[in-house]
Amino acid sequence: MSVELNHTIIAAKDRRESAEFLAHILGLEVGPEMGPFLPVQTANGVTLDFATVPPEHITTQHYAFLISEPEFDEAFDKIKKLGITYWADPHQKRPGEINRNDGGRGVYFMDPSGQAMEIITRPYGSGEPEPAS
Repeated sequence: MSVELNHTIIAAKDRRESAEFLAHILGLEVGPEMGPFLPVQTANGVTLDFATVPPEHITTQHYAFLISEPEFDEAFDKIKKLGITYWADPHQKRPGEINRNDGGRGVYFMDPSGQAMEIITRPYGSGEPEPAS
């Protein structure tokens, strides 16, 4: 059996703001509305369907995106230019840093609705651990 993730729904205070934010950072496009959803599709065919919900119904989730080294440079430059706070770790203990896990680079940041986003250039567990500081 072949199992693939097809889509997921991302709760947002404003679906357009969150979809456009992520699409801009990752160099993707926002698709046409599909009922209550505003889709952003990734290169591997997974669609992120942004849906506006009341803020009290938003539970922070984590979304990690595997991108190339040049794409990381572009995305990270956008994060810095927009003045977005970023961290090297998911617990937000290392602000203003990136990580070098598995011989790649990674960074965590929040979207406008408080969803935890991450971009990485190497899948976790695929290489060398980050050197001790």
